[in-house]
This record gives sequence, structure tokens and C-alpha cells, in this order.
Amino acid sequence: MPVTVAGLLAGCAIPASKGIVEPVSTTALGLSTDAAPVIAADWWRGFGDPQLDRLVNDAVAGNPSLDAALARVAQAQAVLSTNRAENGPNVTLDAQEQYARLSGRYTIPPPFAGSTRFVGTVAANLSWNLDLFGRQKAAIAGARASVRAAALDVAAARLALSGAVVQTYIDLERAEAQAGIATRTIATRENTLRLVNVRIRNKLGSKLDAQAATTLLAQARQALVRAQAAQMLAKNALAALAGRGADYPATIGATALKLDAVLPSPASVPADLLARRADIGAAQARIEAAAAGRQVARRAFYPNVNLAGLAGFQAVGLGNLVSLDAGTVGVGPAIHLPIFDNGRLKADLAGATAALDLATADYNDRVVGAVREAADAVARIGALDADRQRQREVVRGYAETGRLNAIRVSSGLDSRLDLVDNDVRLLAAEQADADLAANAAQQRVQLVLALGGGFDFQDVTR
Repeated sequence: MPVTVAGLLAGCAIPASKGIVEPVSTTALGLSTDAAPVIAADWWRGFGDPQLDRLVNDAVAGNPSLDAALARVAQAQAVLSTNRAENGPNVTLDAQEQYARLSGRYTIPPPFAGSTRFVGTVAANLSWNLDLFGRQKAAIAGARASVRAAALDVAAARLALSGAVVQTYIDLERAEAQAGIATRTIATRENTLRLVNVRIRNKLGSKLDAQAATTLLAQARQALVRAQAAQMLAKNALAALAGRGADYPATIGATALKLDAVLPSPASVPADLLARRADIGAAQARIEAAAAGRQVARRAFYPNVNLAGLAGFQAVGLGNLVSLDAGTVGVGPAIHLPIFDNGRLKADLAGATAALDLATADYNDRVVGAVREAADAVARIGALDADRQRQREVVRGYAETGRLNAIRVSSGLDSRLDLVDNDVRLLAAEQADADLAANAAQQRVQLVLALGGGFDFQDVTR
């Protein structure tokens, strides 16, 4: 009865605490009701390159950022274990022996009063938080949600890491393609320079023709140097993603990507987008953890009821400590009721409410960002496909112009100077076509990532 009365009095003293941020409504996001594609957990295998599989596996096994995410899971699990331990009985053993002068003006009778003797205590202590108002239960629920959030962070980190490896590998393939274009162009322009020199020796050409051919050759060689530098940078980036050293790039050979590989690509953003993404799940779990934290802060206003007990020995004199008369036993409730704390509990509750608002705002931001990422990826894929078709027409046009001009030159109808502009444009067009092919592949990867990348909540919650 006293506990009930104290609880009611404390409950009346709890200030109102309502958050100001509400979770975003999914109905307001304009998501499609179309069937969503199924994404495999190892979706990158669709590119058909075994070396890419190895690089992704190496990155997942050795990346430091993933190690940090796993450490946060262990940390959250330790906090959960600590909160669970607080919700049950705790037994301790205390032993103490002091050589002390006993007061002659206190409750100790003669002949011990005023004497100097050994005073000893050996006791086993029991403490059991009964958690009548659910404060510890809320703390456990919050810690459990934090563990789930940390586990989801690991899943999100794995997905982001695999996506970064795939996109960097596509950059490597892009650089290889650029190097291949430059190499072929160099061979063509070296042959052209030889023909021009032959024409000059036969008094059919001028030094202007040789200079034009030399300039075009230098431009192609410059393109090769840039492409080779991009290859090394991509390999170094892959080594960093795998958490490896300077010797790792040497293990990366030529790519064998099928850039036009078909990856899951819906025509619109599916309605179950939010249920697919590990980062959204982690944000939801943090809302649950923050809500539980606010419950802990609210229930701190109620009495804290413990069951306390002890059993042991207390005696004056070493010899008396082991006698049966020295035994002592005690058990009973212990109640702690906050009455005046100078506003600390109210401040804790306000802080917990603000933490819930912050978690909700972070969730809303992630939701809106996820929808935009998916929508942007869908739009860019369509735009890039159309762009690539037009770019191929441009390449064919410049190539045909170059072929016809070459025929005219070989027939003595035109000067080599007339071909400079077309040759420069052809090289740029071929490079742009290679860029668009890589960009299209990367955008399909981005859409897979935006759709959750084969993430399965059951894999985390099992």
C-alpha cells in the first residue's frame, strides 16, 4: 500500500513530454504499387567477372570500416547484457577485518568498551530490483533495439562496401576501355604519320601535313597516359576498400565485365522500398531505442523498490568471528523515492524526448533520401540508355567521315590538315561512348543499392 501511494504521488509529478517530430507518412511519398524486382544477395555476379567476386569478398573480409561496425554490434550487445543483469538478483560477498579502538561511550558493553581489538565482518549481500514500474524493462527494450540497429548498420555497411567495390571496378574497366581506344588510335595515327612522311619524300605532301599528323599522335599518346593513370588510381582504391597494402594492386588483372549485364531495374520506385533497406531499418530501430529511453526517463519519477538482504558474521575479536553467536541475518524492502532533485529528472526527460525527436528526424531524412536515390537512379538509367544510342550514332558518323576523308587524301584530293578536326572529334566521341557505357553500368548498380541490394531483414533478426 505505501508503495502504491508513493507511485501515484510520483506519477502525478511527471511533467508532460511530447515529441515535436512525427515519422514521415509513406503514403505521401508517391511510391508505386508495381511489383518490385527480386535482388540476389550476390547481385554483382551478374557482371560475370570472377575477379570482381574475389575483390568483393576481400573487401567484406578486411575493410576497417566494416570492422568498426561489427565492434559497435559487440558494444551494443554488452550494454544489453548489462541491462539484463540489472533486472535480476545480485549477490556479493564482503569481508572486512579492522584493528580498532572501540568507543567507551557508545553501545558497546564492557569489557570491550574502551579497548583496542579486531573487529570483523563477513557477509553475503542480496540485492534484487523488483522493477515494479517497468523502468528496467524499458531499458532492456531500448538496449535490444540498439543491438538491432547496430546489426542493421553492419548489413548496410556490407552493402555500401560491395557497391563501392563494384563501382570502382567499373571505373577500372572504364580506364581500360579508354586505354584500349587510345592504343588503337595511336596505332592508326602512327601509320598515318608514316604515310604522310612517304608522301613528303615523294613531293606529294608538306611539313604542315607532318605537323598535323604528329599533333594527332601526341594527343592520342596523352589520352593513353591519362587512361593508364586512371587504371592505377582505380586499383589503389580497390586495395584501400579491401584494407590491403601497396602490393594488392599487382594482384588485380584485366577486367572481364559484361557492362550491359541485366540487373534488377524497375520502371518506378516500388512501394516496399523502405522495407528493403538496412539503413532505414536501423533508423527505425533507433526510434524504438529512443522511445524506450524516454520511458526510462519517465519511470525514473516512480519509486525504485529493491529487495535487500544479508547473511554473515559480525564479531569483536578474531576468535569470535567464527562462532555461531556471531551470525547475523537481515532481509527487507528498500524504497527510493525522488522528492526534490533540483530539476534533474525533468531535464533527463526533456533530453530523452529530444533524443526521440532527433532519431525520428534522422529516419525521415533517410526515408526521403532513399526515395530520391531510387527515383534518380530510375530516371538516369532511362536517360543514359537514350544518350548512349545517340552517342553511338555520333561515333559512327565521325568514323565514316574519317574513312571518306582518308580515301580523298590517298587520292590526292585533300590536305591532311582537313582531317585534324574530325580525328580529334572521333577520339573524343569514342571516349565519351566508353564513359557512357560505364556510367550506365554504375547507374544500374546505384539503383540496386537504392533498392536495398538483396538485403533480407530475416538474416539480421534470426
